[in-house]
Amino acid sequence: MRRSAAQTKAETLIEALPWLTRFHGATVVVKYGGNAMTDEGLKAGFAEDVVFLQHAGLRPVVVHGGGPQISSALDRLGIESTFTAGLRVTTPEAMQVVRMVLVGQVNRDIVGLVNRHGPFAVGMSGEDAHLFTAVRKHAVVDGEPVDIGQVGEIIKVDPGAVRALIGDGRIPVISSVARGDDGEIYNVNADTAAAALAVALQAQKLIVLTDVEGLYANWPDDTDVIDQLTADELETLMPTLASGMVPKMEACLTAVQGGVPQAHVLDGRMPHALLLEIFTNEGIGTMVMP
Repeated sequence: MRRSAAQTKAETLIEALPWLTRFHGATVVVKYGGNAMTDEGLKAGFAEDVVFLQHAGLRPVVVHGGGPQISSALDRLGIESTFTAGLRVTTPEAMQVVRMVLVGQVNRDIVGLVNRHGPFAVGMSGEDAHLFTAVRKHAVVDGEPVDIGQVGEIIKVDPGAVRALIGDGRIPVISSVARGDDGEIYNVNADTAAAALAVALQAQKLIVLTDVEGLYANWPDDTDVIDQLTADELETLMPTLASGMVPKMEACLTAVQGGVPQAHVLDGRMPHALLLEIFTNEGIGTMVMP
Protein backbone atom coordinates (compact mmCIF):
# COMPACT_ATOMS: atom_id res chain seq x y z
CA MET A 1 0.00 0.00 0.00
CA ARG A 2 2.74 2.40 1.00
CA ARG A 3 4.57 1.56 -2.16
CA SER A 4 1.66 2.38 -4.48
CA ALA A 5 1.03 5.67 -2.65
CA ALA A 6 4.70 6.55 -3.12
CA GLN A 7 4.44 5.56 -6.79
CA THR A 8 1.46 7.89 -7.30
CA LYS A 9 3.40 10.72 -5.67
CA ALA A 10 6.37 10.10 -7.95
CA GLU A 11 4.09 10.14 -11.00
CA THR A 12 2.57 13.43 -9.90
CA LEU A 13 6.01 14.96 -9.43
CA ILE A 14 7.31 13.74 -12.77
CA GLU A 15 4.18 14.98 -14.54
CA ALA A 16 5.22 18.46 -13.44
CA LEU A 17 8.62 18.20 -15.17
CA PRO A 18 7.70 19.47 -18.67
CA TRP A 19 5.81 22.35 -17.08
CA LEU A 20 8.69 23.19 -14.74
CA THR A 21 10.99 23.25 -17.77
CA ARG A 22 8.60 25.35 -19.79
CA PHE A 23 7.82 27.96 -17.15
CA HIS A 24 11.24 28.28 -15.53
CA GLY A 25 11.93 32.00 -15.18
CA ALA A 26 8.45 32.93 -16.45
CA THR A 27 6.54 35.79 -14.88
CA VAL A 28 3.01 34.80 -13.81
CA VAL A 29 0.52 37.46 -12.69
CA VAL A 30 -2.15 36.12 -10.33
CA LYS A 31 -5.32 38.07 -9.57
CA TYR A 32 -6.37 37.00 -6.10
CA GLY A 33 -9.94 37.52 -4.91
CA GLY A 34 -13.29 35.98 -4.03
CA ASN A 35 -13.71 33.17 -1.50
CA ALA A 36 -10.06 32.19 -1.75
CA MET A 37 -9.47 35.48 0.03
CA THR A 38 -11.94 35.10 2.89
CA ASP A 39 -11.63 31.41 3.86
CA GLU A 40 -8.73 30.87 6.30
CA GLY A 41 -7.70 27.47 4.92
CA LEU A 42 -7.75 28.67 1.32
CA LYS A 43 -5.79 31.81 2.27
CA ALA A 44 -2.98 29.75 3.78
CA GLY A 45 -3.06 27.39 0.77
CA PHE A 46 -2.81 30.30 -1.65
CA ALA A 47 0.27 31.62 0.15
CA GLU A 48 1.86 28.15 -0.04
CA ASP A 49 1.13 27.94 -3.77
CA VAL A 50 2.74 31.29 -4.46
CA VAL A 51 5.85 30.34 -2.50
CA PHE A 52 5.94 26.99 -4.32
CA LEU A 53 5.91 28.83 -7.66
CA GLN A 54 8.78 30.99 -6.44
CA HIS A 55 10.85 27.97 -5.37
CA ALA A 56 10.02 26.18 -8.64
CA GLY A 57 11.75 28.97 -10.56
CA LEU A 58 8.71 30.97 -11.67
CA ARG A 59 8.23 34.64 -10.85
CA PRO A 60 4.80 35.16 -9.33
CA VAL A 61 3.23 38.61 -8.96
CA VAL A 62 -0.01 38.96 -6.98
CA VAL A 63 -2.65 41.64 -7.65
CA HIS A 64 -5.60 41.75 -5.25
CA GLY A 65 -8.86 43.53 -4.68
CA GLY A 66 -10.96 43.27 -1.55
CA GLY A 67 -14.65 43.80 -2.30
CA PRO A 68 -16.08 41.91 0.70
CA GLN A 69 -13.59 43.49 3.12
CA ILE A 70 -14.34 46.99 1.77
CA SER A 71 -18.10 46.43 2.07
CA SER A 72 -17.87 45.28 5.68
CA ALA A 73 -15.59 48.21 6.65
CA LEU A 74 -17.99 50.72 5.03
CA ASP A 75 -20.92 49.08 6.87
CA ARG A 76 -19.07 49.24 10.18
CA LEU A 77 -18.38 52.94 9.67
CA GLY A 78 -21.94 53.59 8.53
CA ILE A 79 -20.89 54.84 5.09
CA GLU A 80 -23.47 54.03 2.45
CA SER A 81 -22.17 52.15 -0.54
CA THR A 82 -24.09 51.63 -3.78
CA PHE A 83 -23.28 49.98 -7.09
CA THR A 84 -24.05 51.36 -10.55
CA ALA A 85 -23.59 49.07 -13.57
CA GLY A 86 -21.56 46.69 -11.39
CA LEU A 87 -19.12 49.36 -10.18
CA ARG A 88 -18.91 50.66 -6.63
CA VAL A 89 -19.84 54.34 -6.41
CA THR A 90 -16.82 55.76 -4.59
CA THR A 91 -17.20 59.07 -2.77
CA PRO A 92 -14.06 60.77 -1.35
CA GLU A 93 -15.13 59.50 2.08
CA ALA A 94 -15.55 55.94 0.79
CA MET A 95 -12.23 56.18 -1.09
CA GLN A 96 -10.35 56.77 2.17
CA VAL A 97 -11.83 53.51 3.48
CA VAL A 98 -11.12 51.64 0.23
CA ARG A 99 -7.49 52.72 0.36
CA MET A 100 -7.14 51.91 4.05
CA VAL A 101 -8.67 48.43 3.65
CA LEU A 102 -6.83 47.47 0.46
CA VAL A 103 -3.40 48.86 1.33
CA GLY A 104 -3.44 48.66 5.11
CA GLN A 105 -5.37 45.48 5.78
CA VAL A 106 -5.84 43.07 2.87
CA ASN A 107 -2.37 43.71 1.44
CA ARG A 108 -0.74 43.24 4.87
CA ASP A 109 -2.65 39.98 5.42
CA ILE A 110 -1.42 38.47 2.13
CA VAL A 111 2.14 39.66 2.70
CA GLY A 112 2.07 38.19 6.21
CA LEU A 113 0.83 34.79 5.05
CA VAL A 114 3.43 34.52 2.28
CA ASN A 115 6.22 35.64 4.58
CA ARG A 116 5.62 32.81 7.04
CA HIS A 117 7.61 30.85 4.46
CA GLY A 118 10.54 33.26 4.08
CA PRO A 119 11.42 36.85 3.19
CA PHE A 120 9.54 36.90 -0.11
CA ALA A 121 6.52 39.17 -0.29
CA VAL A 122 6.74 42.95 -0.56
CA GLY A 123 3.49 44.89 -0.47
CA MET A 124 2.84 47.74 -2.89
CA SER A 125 -0.07 49.91 -3.87
CA GLY A 126 -0.73 50.89 -7.47
CA GLU A 127 0.16 54.42 -6.32
CA ASP A 128 3.75 53.44 -5.52
CA ALA A 129 6.38 54.57 -8.02
CA HIS A 130 3.56 55.52 -10.45
CA LEU A 131 2.76 51.86 -10.99
CA PHE A 132 -0.84 52.53 -12.09
CA THR A 133 -1.97 55.90 -13.44
CA ALA A 134 -5.73 56.21 -13.95
CA VAL A 135 -8.38 58.64 -15.11
CA ARG A 136 -11.93 58.91 -13.83
CA LYS A 137 -14.19 56.27 -15.31
CA HIS A 138 -17.91 56.80 -15.86
CA ALA A 139 -20.48 54.05 -15.66
CA VAL A 140 -22.84 53.76 -18.60
CA VAL A 141 -26.54 53.48 -17.76
CA ASP A 142 -29.05 53.39 -20.65
CA GLY A 143 -26.34 54.68 -22.96
CA GLU A 144 -25.65 57.72 -20.75
CA PRO A 145 -22.40 58.24 -18.78
CA VAL A 146 -22.96 58.46 -15.00
CA ASP A 147 -20.37 59.86 -12.58
CA ILE A 148 -19.53 57.22 -9.96
CA GLY A 149 -16.87 59.16 -8.06
CA GLN A 150 -13.29 58.06 -7.63
CA VAL A 151 -13.43 54.97 -9.81
CA GLY A 152 -10.58 54.87 -12.24
CA GLU A 153 -9.58 53.38 -15.55
CA ILE A 154 -5.88 52.59 -15.91
CA ILE A 155 -4.24 54.54 -18.74
CA LYS A 156 -0.59 53.89 -17.94
CA VAL A 157 1.50 51.24 -16.18
CA ASP A 158 5.08 51.81 -15.07
CA PRO A 159 6.29 48.38 -13.94
CA GLY A 160 9.88 49.41 -13.06
CA ALA A 161 9.54 48.92 -9.30
CA VAL A 162 7.80 45.55 -9.77
CA ARG A 163 10.59 44.41 -12.12
CA ALA A 164 13.20 45.45 -9.57
CA LEU A 165 11.48 43.39 -6.86
CA ILE A 166 11.16 40.35 -9.13
CA GLY A 167 14.83 40.70 -10.04
CA ASP A 168 15.67 40.68 -6.34
CA GLY A 169 13.83 37.37 -5.88
CA ARG A 170 10.80 38.92 -4.16
CA ILE A 171 7.08 38.40 -4.70
CA PRO A 172 5.30 41.74 -5.30
CA VAL A 173 1.80 41.89 -3.76
CA ILE A 174 -0.10 44.80 -5.27
CA SER A 175 -3.37 46.44 -4.24
CA SER A 176 -5.62 47.88 -6.92
CA VAL A 177 -5.49 51.55 -5.99
CA ALA A 178 -4.24 53.95 -8.67
CA ARG A 179 -3.09 57.55 -8.84
CA GLY A 180 -4.28 60.24 -11.20
CA ASP A 181 -2.03 62.84 -12.83
CA ASP A 182 -4.33 65.32 -11.06
CA GLY A 183 -3.26 64.00 -7.63
CA GLU A 184 -6.58 62.18 -7.20
CA ILE A 185 -6.61 58.56 -5.92
CA TYR A 186 -8.73 56.02 -7.73
CA ASN A 187 -10.31 52.68 -6.95
CA VAL A 188 -9.61 50.44 -9.95
CA ASN A 189 -10.99 46.99 -10.74
CA ALA A 190 -8.43 44.39 -9.66
CA ASP A 191 -9.10 42.11 -12.66
CA THR A 192 -8.38 45.01 -15.02
CA ALA A 193 -5.31 46.03 -13.02
CA ALA A 194 -3.91 42.49 -13.15
CA ALA A 195 -4.40 42.34 -16.93
CA ALA A 196 -2.74 45.73 -17.48
CA LEU A 197 0.22 44.68 -15.32
CA ALA A 198 0.55 41.29 -17.08
CA VAL A 199 0.80 43.10 -20.43
CA ALA A 200 3.31 45.65 -19.09
CA LEU A 201 5.52 42.90 -17.60
CA GLN A 202 5.21 40.74 -20.74
CA ALA A 203 4.12 37.91 -18.44
CA GLN A 204 3.79 34.32 -19.69
CA LYS A 205 0.46 33.88 -17.93
CA LEU A 206 -2.35 35.77 -16.28
CA ILE A 207 -4.37 33.71 -13.79
CA VAL A 208 -7.63 35.10 -12.40
CA LEU A 209 -8.94 33.30 -9.30
CA THR A 210 -12.69 33.49 -8.97
CA ASP A 211 -15.68 31.75 -7.34
CA VAL A 212 -16.80 29.64 -10.29
CA GLU A 213 -15.20 26.64 -11.98
CA GLY A 214 -14.50 28.55 -15.17
CA LEU A 215 -16.48 29.88 -18.10
CA TYR A 216 -19.65 27.84 -18.62
CA ALA A 217 -20.61 26.88 -22.18
CA ASN A 218 -24.27 27.84 -21.79
CA TRP A 219 -25.05 28.97 -18.31
CA PRO A 220 -27.49 28.52 -16.58
CA ASP A 221 -28.77 25.50 -18.56
CA ASP A 222 -25.73 23.38 -17.84
CA THR A 223 -22.42 23.61 -16.04
CA ASP A 224 -20.03 22.35 -18.71
CA VAL A 225 -16.87 24.38 -18.37
CA ILE A 226 -15.16 25.50 -21.58
CA ASP A 227 -11.58 24.20 -21.28
CA GLN A 228 -10.07 26.63 -23.73
CA LEU A 229 -11.06 29.16 -26.32
CA THR A 230 -9.44 31.77 -28.54
CA ALA A 231 -9.62 35.53 -28.10
CA ASP A 232 -11.98 35.78 -31.11
CA GLU A 233 -14.33 33.14 -29.70
CA LEU A 234 -14.35 34.94 -26.35
CA GLU A 235 -15.14 38.28 -27.99
CA THR A 236 -18.20 36.69 -29.63
CA LEU A 237 -19.34 35.30 -26.26
CA MET A 238 -18.81 38.51 -24.24
CA PRO A 239 -22.32 40.01 -24.71
CA THR A 240 -23.92 36.79 -23.38
CA LEU A 241 -21.92 36.55 -20.13
CA ALA A 242 -23.26 37.01 -16.60
CA SER A 243 -22.23 40.42 -15.23
CA GLY A 244 -19.88 38.97 -12.60
CA MET A 245 -17.86 37.16 -15.25
CA VAL A 246 -17.51 40.16 -17.57
CA PRO A 247 -14.56 41.93 -15.84
CA LYS A 248 -12.75 38.60 -15.43
CA MET A 249 -13.13 37.53 -19.05
CA GLU A 250 -12.40 41.08 -20.24
CA ALA A 251 -9.15 40.90 -18.26
CA CYS A 252 -8.22 37.64 -20.02
CA LEU A 253 -9.05 39.16 -23.38
CA THR A 254 -7.01 42.32 -22.71
CA ALA A 255 -4.05 40.19 -21.61
CA VAL A 256 -3.91 37.87 -24.63
CA GLN A 257 -4.59 40.71 -27.06
CA GLY A 258 -1.71 42.56 -25.38
CA GLY A 259 0.77 39.74 -25.98
CA VAL A 260 0.36 37.48 -22.92
CA PRO A 261 0.39 33.91 -24.36
CA GLN A 262 -2.20 32.44 -21.94
CA ALA A 263 -4.86 33.75 -19.59
CA HIS A 264 -6.87 31.56 -17.24
CA VAL A 265 -9.93 31.78 -15.04
CA LEU A 266 -9.74 29.29 -12.16
CA ASP A 267 -11.91 28.28 -9.24
CA GLY A 268 -10.11 29.72 -6.21
CA ARG A 269 -12.35 27.63 -3.93
CA MET A 270 -10.43 24.54 -4.98
CA PRO A 271 -7.39 23.99 -2.74
CA HIS A 272 -4.10 24.49 -4.61
CA ALA A 273 -5.91 25.50 -7.81
CA LEU A 274 -2.80 27.41 -8.94
CA LEU A 275 -0.54 24.37 -8.81
CA LEU A 276 -3.09 22.15 -10.55
CA GLU A 277 -3.36 24.66 -13.38
CA ILE A 278 0.33 25.22 -13.91
CA PHE A 279 1.87 21.81 -13.23
CA THR A 280 -0.62 19.18 -14.44
CA ASN A 281 -1.43 18.00 -17.94
CA GLU A 282 -5.21 18.39 -17.56
CA GLY A 283 -5.11 21.82 -15.96
CA ILE A 284 -8.37 23.23 -14.59
CA GLY A 285 -10.65 26.17 -15.32
CA THR A 286 -10.84 28.00 -18.66
CA MET A 287 -7.82 29.04 -20.71
CA VAL A 288 -7.90 31.86 -23.25
CA MET A 289 -5.35 31.71 -26.06
CA PRO A 290 -4.57 34.39 -28.67
